[in-house]
Amino acid sequence: MLRHLFVFVIFSLFLTSAFAQTQTDSVNSHPTVDTVVKHSPTDSAVKNSKINTKVKHPHAGRISKQSTVDSVIKHPLVDSSAKQPPVKKAAKLPAVNTVVIKHSPIKTLSDERYNILLNGSDFDDMALVGAMNHYPLPDEALKYKVQIGLNPGQITKLKDIAEELHRKKVEMGQNIIKNEKMLDSLFHSKRVIDGTIIFYSNRYGLYLGEIRNAVLQACYKTENILSDDQIKRLEAARKGH
Repeated sequence: MLRHLFVFVIFSLFLTSAFAQTQTDSVNSHPTVDTVVKHSPTDSAVKNSKINTKVKHPHAGRISKQSTVDSVIKHPLVDSSAKQPPVKKAAKLPAVNTVVIKHSPIKTLSDERYNILLNGSDFDDMALVGAMNHYPLPDEALKYKVQIGLNPGQITKLKDIAEELHRKKVEMGQNIIKNEKMLDSLFHSKRVIDGTIIFYSNRYGLYLGEIRNAVLQACYKTENILSDDQIKRLEAARKGH
């Protein structure tokens, strides 16, 4: 009995020693990890400081680009036109009504007479007898239409009379020019005879008579269109000018 107890005690001591040795080896083989050391606030601060350092100090190439842009802004383009004084526009000259006078190809007609006949202008006071007896020309009535108070109907009628008169004077004026040219040619070539003189002289009088008749007919028609009061006002307006 004692022998068995002694063996049990020895065995227990052996197991206790072996178990203690096993725990010591396990601690030495697997040391405890210090999480506080690995995740210290100092390391985090160092990393943040590095990041801050990179942000505060941008790349040199970027600085160079910014400096280039700044130099352009500091030297804006100068408007050269602002330095030059404004150019003054030349004052416009008033329009001048110039009458082109054609040279007369007929030796017996002056330039003035030639252009009067060619353009159908008045000459030789052909309307004088009418004007002195209160028979005005249609052109004069139209010239003072406001002063004498012409109505639209009167204006239309007077324009028709004036246009017909001008047409007739131009037509007869051209005939007179041709007649004078023929007479000059006949005398220059010495082909003139008594009969040709009579013929072309009568034609000249015929053309002048046509013009005189057209002028006085126009005066007569104008007097029929105007009232007595309008004729008086027309004569007063002509005297005022």
